[in-house]
Amino acid sequence: MSDKAILACIVCSAMILSSLGASVRAQTPSNCKEPHAGARNAPMLSPPLASVVTGTRRLQFYSAPNLHCPVSGVFVIPKDELVTYAQTRDGWSSVMYVNPKTGDNVSGWVRSARLKQTGTVGPKQ
Repeated sequence: MSDKAILACIVCSAMILSSLGASVRAQTPSNCKEPHAGARNAPMLSPPLASVVTGTRRLQFYSAPNLHCPVSGVFVIPKDELVTYAQTRDGWSSVMYVNPKTGDNVSGWVRSARLKQTGTVGPKQ
């Protein structure tokens, strides 16, 4: 193989690797940003919805509606009840979970497909 061919292969490989690196960097947790509340891509639900977790496994919480943004060690399990505040068109829900035993709460994003809406959340009458 000639020196020019080897150089061309190196340059081409470098270009491919740099473009792949750029797409990986774009999805790192440091770039995990939530949409603004009520933005077009994540409209607020009014009133919020009461939801229950379905399925058979843990449901991971994310800091933003992006699979590359998991919150380490934060999840809910089937039958846990959540309050859903917003939903995106691509299958994410902004939720809050309140632990019934401790009263501690956590907010984040989960996949909407694992939620079943049970009603609305509002003042008791």
